[in-house]
Amino acid sequence: QVQLVESGGGLVQAGGSLRLSCVASGGIFSNYIMGWFRQAPGKEREFVAAISRSGINTYYADSVKGRFGISRDNAKNTVYLQMNSLKPEDTAVYYCACAADRSLWGIRKSYDSYDYWGQGTQVTVSS
Repeated sequence: QVQLVESGGGLVQAGGSLRLSCVASGGIFSNYIMGWFRQAPGKEREFVAAISRSGINTYYADSVKGRFGISRDNAKNTVYLQMNSLKPEDTAVYYCACAADRSLWGIRKSYDSYDYWGQGTQVTVSS
């Protein structure tokens, strides 16, 4: 059983930056693809970014491409989401998730392909 704990959310003005962190425990972190998702009030959970086990491959939703960056530190069992140029429409609860995979380079974008989820951290962007 893997536990994921997100942190780093908060209130920021439009154009500002935040860095989210997600620490994993209870499993071998490097065995997992890591992803970030978000859910705004009244909307479905949506994919934000994912990173392969090796950290070499990343993938972003079009809505955040060029503004957000995902990275991981396998020695610290941590995945990060650097969010720059934030917009009010980025306001949501952000969740990290992990998916066991044999490939060092694979990516997953579908929320139902992930095995474990964190409790989420709120990000609010004011205009």
